[in-house]
Amino acid sequence: VPLVGSEMDEAHASRSPVLWAEIGESSLTGPELVLDTTDKVVLIKEKLKAARDRQKSYADKRRKPLEFEVGDRVLLKVLPWKGVVRFERRVSWHPDT
Repeated sequence: VPLVGSEMDEAHASRSPVLWAEIGESSLTGPELVLDTTDKVVLIKEKLKAARDRQKSYADKRRKPLEFEVGDRVLLKVLPWKGVVRFERRVSWHPDT
């Protein structure tokens, strides 16, 4: 059933459009908001580090050490670079400077 008129105003009056928190609820402001956000950022960084360490450990266990001797033939895979890298000597039009 769609809301009309004052019913719609009452339904939307209970929510803050910025934080979607109930009006009358104590919300964090100023330094508390900064501290809370900082704590959450630290927690997220810790969880990302734990995940990264877990993936590295998994990959390191499956990596085989490679050893080569002089005279061994190996196949190198070369990927093209983005852009062109040129090593040219620039000629100076003014050798005195």
